[in-house]
Amino acid sequence: MYKKLSLLLLSGIGFLPATQAQLLKKLGNAVSTATGGTTASGVTQTDAGNAIKEALSKGVANGIASLNKKDGFFGNEAYKMLLPPDAVKAGNTLRGIGLGSQVDKAILSINRAAEKAVGYAAPIFVDAIKEMSITDALKLIQGDKTAATEYFKGKTTDKLKTAFTPVVKGSLDSTSATKYYGDIVTSYNKLPTTFNKINPDLQDYVTGMAVNALFDQIAKEEANIRANPAARTTDLLKKVFGK
Repeated sequence: MYKKLSLLLLSGIGFLPATQAQLLKKLGNAVSTATGGTTASGVTQTDAGNAIKEALSKGVANGIASLNKKDGFFGNEAYKMLLPPDAVKAGNTLRGIGLGSQVDKAILSINRAAEKAVGYAAPIFVDAIKEMSITDALKLIQGDKTAATEYFKGKTTDKLKTAFTPVVKGSLDSTSATKYYGDIVTSYNKLPTTFNKINPDLQDYVTGMAVNALFDQIAKEEANIRANPAARTTDLLKKVFGK
């Protein structure tokens, strides 16, 4: 949907099929009119802006849902968390002496913690969308393919990290990630060949990785929204984009 809007605003509609071009022209007229103005088809700039916000809400919800489930992280090679960089050597060393099960348990529990934590992101994004002005919403259709994601990063990153921190801590404890990771650190630090002891902050690591994965997933959802017409399931979307 947004890709089509951007094509209209940035490149014209000459390369689009006639039906799509008509829909884009209708929305383009709405965008170009003065605030509060109404096109012949009855679409106002406010309608267009609210439709964009509505579509963003759907995309964000889809992005969160894809991660906030079993194997949302662990079963996805793009987001699966391994050990923190400072602990990779420890993990490899323990696997080499037959303690790979400790490492596997830690990795699984870390991912389960992240899957649980991202479920708390929804209210933060909902608030960001509510606070978005119609002008902000309309500007996003003129941006690049991740304009909305970048907007959300600016508005929500700090709030997400703040919200995720206690959630991640609780998730790490409830999934035994803290225990399993602690076992790795303890086992590795006790080895006679270990001269540099490790104890990286697992909580900060998981929080940062979870936030990054969430924004990456939302960027993919945004790209999909721009490339494909949104499901016109509400009266507003039907009014703005056609039935």
